[in-house]
Amino acid sequence: MRSLQQRLRALPSAVLRGLLRGIEKESLRVNPDGTLALTPHSSALGSALTHDHITTDFSESQLELITGVHDSVSGCLDELTQIHQFVHRSIGDETLWGCSMPCVLPADDSIPIGHYGTSNVGTAKTVYRKGLSHRYGSRMQTISGIHYNFSVPEAAWPLLQKAAGNSGPVQTFQDAAYFSLIRNFRRHSWLLLYLFGASPAVCGSFVAGRNHGLQELAAGNLYLPWATSLRMSPLGYQSAAQASLAVSYNNLDIYAYSLSDALTQPYPDYEKIGIRDGDNYKQLSTSLLQIENEFYGTIRPKRPIRPGERPVHALRERGVEYVEVRLMDLNPFHAIGIDESTIRFLDIFLMHCLLSDGLADTPAEIVVLARNQLLVARQGRDPNLLLTRNGDSLSPAAWGTELLEEYEPIAGALDAAHRTSAYTDALAAAAAALAQSSKTPSARVLQEMAEKYSNAFRRFGLNRSLQYKKDLLALPWSDADEARFRKAADDSLREQKRIEDADSMPFEIYRQHYLSRDRLKARRIA
Repeated sequence: MRSLQQRLRALPSAVLRGLLRGIEKESLRVNPDGTLALTPHSSALGSALTHDHITTDFSESQLELITGVHDSVSGCLDELTQIHQFVHRSIGDETLWGCSMPCVLPADDSIPIGHYGTSNVGTAKTVYRKGLSHRYGSRMQTISGIHYNFSVPEAAWPLLQKAAGNSGPVQTFQDAAYFSLIRNFRRHSWLLLYLFGASPAVCGSFVAGRNHGLQELAAGNLYLPWATSLRMSPLGYQSAAQASLAVSYNNLDIYAYSLSDALTQPYPDYEKIGIRDGDNYKQLSTSLLQIENEFYGTIRPKRPIRPGERPVHALRERGVEYVEVRLMDLNPFHAIGIDESTIRFLDIFLMHCLLSDGLADTPAEIVVLARNQLLVARQGRDPNLLLTRNGDSLSPAAWGTELLEEYEPIAGALDAAHRTSAYTDALAAAAAALAQSSKTPSARVLQEMAEKYSNAFRRFGLNRSLQYKKDLLALPWSDADEARFRKAADDSLREQKRIEDADSMPFEIYRQHYLSRDRLKARRIA
């Protein structure tokens, strides 16, 4: 704790005011009756290949809305709100599903996979998604969430390095610090699932034909009574094949080495699928991971990549620039899926992970961390639940209370820097949810489903989603806003055409080059 406070004191208010964040938010497009919209990505939204802020994730029906980088919480939320406003004005009577677990889904083979045009990079993006469908099923890929990108400003690193008594290259210190953050995040990420998990129930169509272990809540509706995030349970973003990957985050080289075999060595089950049948490509490769982004980690070290560059190569060459938090559910009680208090808590949480000592992980600890995560995802609100820490058992409330006490000086420093009480208020809300689990989003979802919708998940999700569309359309929207977004959409369509017109390489050559270690002059695949 003393070293944390020493590192915190090394950061002046100007640096604390400069924390950087961005949001990537996934949402399904749905019809007015709550079924998945099977229409193509609207050209009014621009090109899913080249638009900086509006694209698709796995499915044509799954939008991904991306903010820029912001040093203010309000600026980030304002931009995300405006993107939502434009989308709702461009998709007719469809709306954005406000829950992480999907709406009423058709059969796997009827879920439209994302299409990105005829260029090599566009084709590769589609083939990658075909591979995901073959490997995991399309329904699993329709789960949506919030990805939170976080970094500290460049001015922080020399100060933290000096406080640590380190005299090596700043980038080397920065890489080590971000990997320390990641290790601490993985140890404590169960707390985020408890506090912000919002997916305790699912529509029966999501698990049709699968062994699921869920309980029936009402006809066609399934749940687990103490669940916080079925999205992060074995039903969601988990992979039995990837369970064999004991990826270590002790440093950049070890991390890259942990993934190398999964990216290069054939995996028997995926060899059976094959690369292609004639001109019909089924997947990009037969390795355990087609590309790095297929690895279902709860947090990733990130660095913007150059044309044709693999993410791991970018990290090795230029180091870590930020981290991407990937376990946050959409909050169905907010129109854009996240609110200011949640962002401020994430900032506190991640600063604690950065400033605390980050002990090396071990294979045995990695197993324990995965177990803690799954326990909280499936039964986090169970008053009898015990988690494992350093060989001891303790309740989420006891462990969480200890962590919140450690967060207090960070919240206080951020409040002082911003001349607010908002960070301390975010801690107080978290403490209330730890003390009374009925205040968590997951509990509130089940309560509202029971009180208003006869335990029907579809009705709960649809009612919330339609109301948010109405609310967002009622917000102020100027001609200048419309013109700015229309121009971005038109520019992205022209850029997609330019890429397609410039292509001359056969796709098979492109695929082989991309998967090799050689860089290719092309846009990123994922």
